[in-house]
Amino acid sequence: MPTSRLLILSAGMGAGHDGVAGELARRLATHGVEAEVVDVLELLPLRLGRALRWWYGWTMRSAPWLYGVVYQIFFVSDRAPSTSPLTVLAAARLEALVRRHPPVAVVSTFHLAAQVAGHLRERGRLPATSTVLLTDFAVHRLWLHPGNDGYLCPTAAAALGVAAATGRPASCHAPVVREVFRRPAVDPARVRGRIGARPGDTLVLISTGAWGVGRVEETARVLARSGRYLPVILCGHNGRLLRRLRAAGTGVALGWRDDLPELMATAYAVVDNAAGLTCKEALAAGVPVISYLPIPGHGRDGALAMAREGLSVHAADAARLLAALDRLRDSAERERQVARGTALFASPPAEVLLGCPVI
Repeated sequence: MPTSRLLILSAGMGAGHDGVAGELARRLATHGVEAEVVDVLELLPLRLGRALRWWYGWTMRSAPWLYGVVYQIFFVSDRAPSTSPLTVLAAARLEALVRRHPPVAVVSTFHLAAQVAGHLRERGRLPATSTVLLTDFAVHRLWLHPGNDGYLCPTAAAALGVAAATGRPASCHAPVVREVFRRPAVDPARVRGRIGARPGDTLVLISTGAWGVGRVEETARVLARSGRYLPVILCGHNGRLLRRLRAAGTGVALGWRDDLPELMATAYAVVDNAAGLTCKEALAAGVPVISYLPIPGHGRDGALAMAREGLSVHAADAARLLAALDRLRDSAERERQVARGTALFASPPAEVLLGCPVI
């Protein structure tokens, strides 16, 4: 790829899509490629993108079942429209943007972005090549548009499914995770002291994503009552959840953290409910992942997809959650699970598949 401009389309829905987009932009910059990250939601007129972001956040915190219904109807149903109704609304502004500042390539890290770029590309209104970098382990139909030139997928199974569904090339790429997760500089005693844990505590991180969603209070109680594990709940930006957990005194409740690589390196395991970027970060750090009480929609489908690939264990109830954690005390079992996650990083990096040489 020549030294030029690349446009990355993301979305501020939580932190996962933007986290991938930002890390990809950083890597491209080291190869002399100028990369601009644009929030596709901001391309929607009448502040619809902000409304959509608010609705999603409210729904996931207050009525996750409603999101599950929407997901089933519009994202995975065979009767669902193949194109998001928001696609055309954002397409005109994206077309104007690429005319003002022409990129050599467009990369989408959010499903609506993939729809918009594919829509323009199919109609000859996007001169730049369009690649979709899937950030979900489970690929729903709104990620897929035959107008895109190619797809970068998290697993080989996903790549096969995407290629069959779109007729476009699909490759498996290494997770786009900050390198600090793979090689953190950690003083475990200092990390424990920082969060108020004792030297003998077995720390289990409970991930709630940037939104701080899911039935994590129930998860924390299960771990705390076992007497074997100290739940460390990552509450993201959900201040209400943080205050409730601290008032209840169930484990250690933490707000948004910048020292997540150190926390992961000190943890025994991660219990996750969304199968998003935090899972990939845990896999990079060599920390086993167990999914429990996943959020509806893409969270549940992603958790099941990870479990099918052997990248995590899906615990269907509290007893199985504790049993899965207990099994990790067997070093052979732990090494097998960690090795499956580490193997993902043997795939080519996304920036290489986009045409950047390895430095």
